[in-house]
Amino acid sequence: MKREKFSSRLGFILISAGCAIGLGNVWRFPYIVGQYGGAAFVVIYLLFLLILGLPIVIMEFSVGRASQKSVALSFDVLEPKGSKWHLAKYLGMAGNYILMMFYTTVAGWMILYFFKMMTGDFTGMSPDQVAGEFGGVLGNAPLMFGMMVVSVLIGFGVCAMGLQNGVEKITKIMMVCLLILMVVLAINSAIMPGSEVGLTFYLKPDFGNMVESGLGEAVFAALGQAFFTLSIGIGALAIFGSYIGKERSLTGEAISVTLLDTLVAFMAGMIIFPACFAYDIQPDAGPSLIFITLPNVFNHMAGGRFWGTLFFLFMSFAAISTVIAVFQNIVSFATDLTGCSVKKAVVCNIIAVIILSTPCVLGFNLWSGFMPFGEGTNVLDLEDFIVSNNLLPIGSLIYLVFCTCRYGWGFDNFMKETNTGKGIKFPRWVRFYVSYLLPVIVLAIFIQGYWAKFFS
Repeated sequence: MKREKFSSRLGFILISAGCAIGLGNVWRFPYIVGQYGGAAFVVIYLLFLLILGLPIVIMEFSVGRASQKSVALSFDVLEPKGSKWHLAKYLGMAGNYILMMFYTTVAGWMILYFFKMMTGDFTGMSPDQVAGEFGGVLGNAPLMFGMMVVSVLIGFGVCAMGLQNGVEKITKIMMVCLLILMVVLAINSAIMPGSEVGLTFYLKPDFGNMVESGLGEAVFAALGQAFFTLSIGIGALAIFGSYIGKERSLTGEAISVTLLDTLVAFMAGMIIFPACFAYDIQPDAGPSLIFITLPNVFNHMAGGRFWGTLFFLFMSFAAISTVIAVFQNIVSFATDLTGCSVKKAVVCNIIAVIILSTPCVLGFNLWSGFMPFGEGTNVLDLEDFIVSNNLLPIGSLIYLVFCTCRYGWGFDNFMKETNTGKGIKFPRWVRFYVSYLLPVIVLAIFIQGYWAKFFS
């Protein structure tokens, strides 16, 4: 059966970016930028994105395009006879499933908050009542389960329509809407009375602030954010390489995807910081920023219900674009491995993902006594740790070695694939760096993740 292709280059770039643009970089990026010196941190982050994230994105795309398969079979197709690289597929497949075990729950929150904001649920609430509302959502297992199922059905519903008619068409519309919403929200935040302090904080480089918060810590935060923002290492991006032709070289395409991912993360800060500073609310990290702090900001704002609805629509698009992209990967596992139809793969995986996602839902209520990393942690933290601190760095290391080592696919084969077509070429002179230095950096990130979690 001939593999379906994207109908356009724009479709490939927007969908790959949709996969990379996740809720983590939309709410985590602005927070750490603020914590480590604003624009000064952004400069270091962009440098790391270029030297760390980009080469691995290019390698994933190359492995996907050369094999014409998802991670379930790409190593089998390209590995030297008798080698065991194909065992990496189990890591990649597990990574996609475990990511969706908690991501579907968070996507469900976004969709729920879009409707709550639209219907005016938060109007007139005090800050304590807004906080109580989020606590109420987490404690309501049937509601959480229902919203998780909605996000699963939306994602697989789009995948069931096929690559071009479903995934490409819908994601294109969503991503264009996301970018428009982002610009409108950022302009609105920038022209608020009192927003100047937030804009200065976010845009004016303050290396003194960075030194104050610990230069080494700031550098490692930039390194970690550059690595995790693109979801590299589990084949989540490689799949899209398998759907594009050979007309263009892959380095330029990877740069476009990386820049779009960074633009969305940066613009999220443009929306959040001025609004928080205008209403004298300190931006905070994690779920509390999105689900407690910002509804309070919108409550104070003229036309807040309208802007709040647009904001949560933007966040829902960011979440669902990732869900659709990863579900497309999951559907490809089934069709690549069994040769079954897309519809059959969708039906089986709807059931599988709903069952797998249930522990995360219950971790906030019925199973809240399970605290894997101590007080205040839950099932989501455990699942996120497995993916972010283990499968992403280990998977990235495998892609790096596979593409540069003569016992794997090899550097010459990688170069031939990535540089096929017109556009920016991957330079041969970086061979030493990607073969020897970059794997050490990835290994350091892996070790530091454990150190930060258990010893700091």
